[in-house]
Amino acid sequence: MTLLRSLAVVLVTCLLHWSEPNACAQSVKQVIRTAQSKVVKVYGAGGLRQLEAYQSGVLISPEGHVLTALSYVLDTDDLAVVLNDGRKWEAEYLGSDPISEIALLKLPAADQALPYFELNANSATPSQRILALSNLYGIATGDEAVSVLQGVITAVAPLRARRGAYQANYNGDVYVLDAYANNPGAAGGALIDWQGRLLGVLGKELRSEVTGTWLNYALPTSGILDTVEALKAGRLEVSSPAELLEAEAHSAERLGISLLPDVLPRTPPYVDGVRRGSPAQRAGIRVDDLVVFLNGAPIDSHKTFARMLRQADIADRVSLSVLREGQLREFTLTMNEKTDEPMPAVELPEDDQTSSEPDDQQPAAEQPITEQPTAEDSKP
Repeated sequence: MTLLRSLAVVLVTCLLHWSEPNACAQSVKQVIRTAQSKVVKVYGAGGLRQLEAYQSGVLISPEGHVLTALSYVLDTDDLAVVLNDGRKWEAEYLGSDPISEIALLKLPAADQALPYFELNANSATPSQRILALSNLYGIATGDEAVSVLQGVITAVAPLRARRGAYQANYNGDVYVLDAYANNPGAAGGALIDWQGRLLGVLGKELRSEVTGTWLNYALPTSGILDTVEALKAGRLEVSSPAELLEAEAHSAERLGISLLPDVLPRTPPYVDGVRRGSPAQRAGIRVDDLVVFLNGAPIDSHKTFARMLRQADIADRVSLSVLREGQLREFTLTMNEKTDEPMPAVELPEDDQTSSEPDDQQPAAEQPITEQPTAEDSKP
């Protein structure tokens, strides 16, 4: 029925403009052009190790409020927003909600009367035709218009998604789409109906927990309306993107690794402790290992190790190459979201050290341990 109503609206529009050539096509084209003027390109952190430094945003007020997705792209002091006409502004980060994973920015454009979407509790149903607008793959630059995809809402269902070990915080209903709308650069884009009304905001790249396939989805405006209004009014606590996204980045503590104290300009990244039950211990990392490569990048100091870990998403596996007794060994570390908590891995007294305890005999509580090479390990 919804599809029939949509077709009826288009048909009536064509009949009303019957005397004008190509009136129907021009009407749809005008809806798209108007919507494109309300979608912005957001540029910020990224650009390293295949981390895109761009995403999309939606203007939701004439004063320049921009609704977008919470991601590492916002973790910078040089956040820039480019409008459809090519105007570029430095954006102010107002705040974000880690549950729905949306963020609100503000442009210094109080007197500009910018085009914007009315943020209402518009609803949609399965089989309804939609348009998805975003800076897909960063194709649009300057005054170039953002990309447009057409498709259909295939379902309205709770979000059960993850990326690697990272599980999405939001588990409310989302619009599941049949268009490939959630690709690099699309997060924060607009989902609209064929009348140009904002239905939702495109989400980040996630996989379905059920099928393991990449999801194409959008957060309905009805589910985030109160959150956005609270952010605009300053009723939510403002945290920096770095603080909110800390849980999405790797760290030595999360991996269960403690390095020697960083006391030199280039302190060698020797492993000083390994936490029992941690990703490091499960992979086989040991005390006195010297880390030389992380995900293929050379590691020359304690600081470099920490910096490279911060650039890795917690959802991704970490590949470590270490020098052990003159031999180069490679290990892959994988997070377990239910058990791998950020605890310090410190060295225990020698009496408490364990080097070859079977997994089924490990105590339930995670305790810091250090490992010493056994006689068997020293055999050629």
